[in-house]
Amino acid sequence: MIQHVSFEIRPEQLDACVEFYELLGFRRVTTPEKLAAFVTWLERDGDQFHLLQLPETSHMNAGHAAVPLGDDYEAAQARLRDAGHRVDDHEEYWGSPRSFARDPAGNLVELMKFAPPRQLP
Repeated sequence: MIQHVSFEIRPEQLDACVEFYELLGFRRVTTPEKLAAFVTWLERDGDQFHLLQLPETSHMNAGHAAVPLGDDYEAAQARLRDAGHRVDDHEEYWGSPRSFARDPAGNLVELMKFAPPRQLP
């Protein structure tokens, strides 16, 4: 579970980014009124992406969001590839297949079949 990740995008990238995350099973949800003019929220099973539409983005694409997809993993990869997105497979960690894709704004998204085991104190 990621709760939420905020990514900076340019306003003209909004529709393409929404379409990208919809391919991963995310859907638009109501954004608080004070933020709705420049932020779009998408949600899947309680996890959210907050897309901040800014005229100039400052991110360096250094971080990433990891999205555990469970049984939808292979189908989500196929949907992204069918829509023309590059999906790069990576070595398994914690027994979970993993791959990486970039959204249309260049943000790195790690696709995981399963989340790593929780580290409890």
